Amino acid sequence: MSENSISHFDTKKLTAVGVLVSLGIVFGDIGTSPLYVMKAIVNARKETGNLPFDEYIEGALSCIIWTLTMQTTVKYVIIALRADNKGEGGILALYSLVKKLKKKWLYVVAIIGASTLVADSIITPSLTVMSAVEGLKIFSPHTPVVGITLVILAIVFIVQQFGTASIGKFFGPVMVLWFLVLGGFGSMHISEHLEVLKAFNPYYAYNLITHSPSAIVIMGAVFLCTTGAEALYSDLGHCGKRNIRVSWIFVKIMLILNYLGQGAWLLSNPDAVASGINPMFGIMPVWAILPGVILATAAAIIASQSVITGSFTMFSEAMSVTFWPNQQIDYPSGIKGQMYIPRVNWGLMFLCFIVVIYFQKSEAMEAAYGLTITITMLMTTTLLFFWLRRNKATRVFALGFLAVYLFIELGFFYANVIKFFDGGWLTMVLGGFIAVCMYAWYNGRSIKGKFIKFVKLDKYVPVIKELKLDETIPKYATNLAFLSRAKRSDEVEAKIIYSIIRKQPKRADHYFILNIINQEDPFTFNYTIDEIMPGTIYRINFMLGFKIDRRINDYFDQVLEDMMEEGSIPSRSSHPSLRSYNVPPDLKYVIIDNTYINDTLLTVKEKITLNIYNFVKYIGSDDFKAWGISAHNVVVESAPLLDQKIITNKIQQVNFRRYDS
Repeated sequence: MSENSISHFDTKKLTAVGVLVSLGIVFGDIGTSPLYVMKAIVNARKETGNLPFDEYIEGALSCIIWTLTMQTTVKYVIIALRADNKGEGGILALYSLVKKLKKKWLYVVAIIGASTLVADSIITPSLTVMSAVEGLKIFSPHTPVVGITLVILAIVFIVQQFGTASIGKFFGPVMVLWFLVLGGFGSMHISEHLEVLKAFNPYYAYNLITHSPSAIVIMGAVFLCTTGAEALYSDLGHCGKRNIRVSWIFVKIMLILNYLGQGAWLLSNPDAVASGINPMFGIMPVWAILPGVILATAAAIIASQSVITGSFTMFSEAMSVTFWPNQQIDYPSGIKGQMYIPRVNWGLMFLCFIVVIYFQKSEAMEAAYGLTITITMLMTTTLLFFWLRRNKATRVFALGFLAVYLFIELGFFYANVIKFFDGGWLTMVLGGFIAVCMYAWYNGRSIKGKFIKFVKLDKYVPVIKELKLDETIPKYATNLAFLSRAKRSDEVEAKIIYSIIRKQPKRADHYFILNIINQEDPFTFNYTIDEIMPGTIYRINFMLGFKIDRRINDYFDQVLEDMMEEGSIPSRSSHPSLRSYNVPPDLKYVIIDNTYINDTLLTVKEKITLNIYNFVKYIGSDDFKAWGISAHNVVVESAPLLDQKIITNKIQQVNFRRYDS
């Protein structure tokens, strides 16, 4: 759904537009699960022994209904949507709520959950699009499914750079039609086998699990029905909890009607899946199959679009909580919420291509699909437990919640992990790679931080004052800005002082120390100014929430405009020839990078962490691009760590010779 539409309603209120938007962007993933769930369940029966087919289908349908109820309705719609960070949801927003607790290891939980969610974002577009395209095999068994899937995915990823505002307004209506088709065609078959209504009784789920020799295999297939629940929580900020909850009632009814209809149809056609027919398209009349495939493909594209956009949002939040390097973020539609991260986009496309080419068939992907998302759900459950305790929930309730969902999700995890060598390994490798990168980035910054020396800025005010007046030194810039990560307002990195007075003395009229102070409130967006030396040195503190992009260039331009209007700094160039023409003063940024750390000061673990950190930094953007700074006015320098003490032997002079001329 277009962010234009999103911006036209209050997410705190229940509105028709809000419900329509929710249907368009929240339920794409879980809404396309009927394309492959029942097919996967029937395929899983091959390993269940001689359980009667009707008991098997009734039990599987009961498992689906109660999985949707326990996982999606209770855990996410009722409980998780309450854990909003100023209206924002998702695992990183949840981490921001609990990170102040004295549980430092929770950052590892958040990293694992975020990385496996990204891995799920790779498999979701591949599986949903391929499952929809496979419907064409009913007409032509030799349809080039892989080729068509790759073309559709390529188009989806390519159009990201241009924005989807123009087509986003159709997402809601298309998904409404899709859900009506799901429920409508499903309900047409229920009357053929009314016994499928037994599935509402949880006894039949219990009977299947306890009497099937390979119940764990079945549960791995059943789990696919709830894989979009995590995305539902992540999209809280886009739609609001009330709109999501109301729209979920409609979505759940349509999904259950469709699953019941597929189950009834399978009871009449027990060998259909073995002959290559997807029950999702089998319940449709012949005349509706081609339009159904087209609509399914559109729904799959919308689901893929939502997942890709969610990945952009997740990486943006990861940058703000220092789990990922800053990268260039664009807004192709001119709308703040609709972001585009080029390197993430092309990386996801490349990995989706690998998944499609490797698996070839959608049923082969099903083994890989559930594993990573079960890990994400386990991590969310852990963080929700601490959120419940932080919000004064009773100990009994919090522990009960933890026990119930650890039991359910560990069961689903085991059901999926046994398919590790059938394809689950691929998504684990992808998720593990991202998790290692996030861990190394987070800890690498901490390691480097231990070696960065901070000095009192006041100590150097007299030197800078003299430097400003020393006309023997060429003027470097009128306004000179440095990026700083000093936490104390009276300190600055020693390397900044080194750059100003030693590396190349930099004479300027005004020196600005720019500092970002991360805020728990996702939309905090303000700044303060500390005047360190009147008329010369200023510290600009940007207070930014984790949903605010770090476009320092744009924000600092606004700060300079404010200071010029207030008369704190001149609004015209200091050069007479330019001042007479009202030319504004020049500005230059200095970014100090590549600080050297001697290997003798590091442990083996720290060396490995920093090597991975440097790799992650390489795949990230240049600092000036990541901060939105124009390349034409940026100087990137390297500086040594000052006063670094290295334990080593001092080299000895043994002779000194002077030769007379």
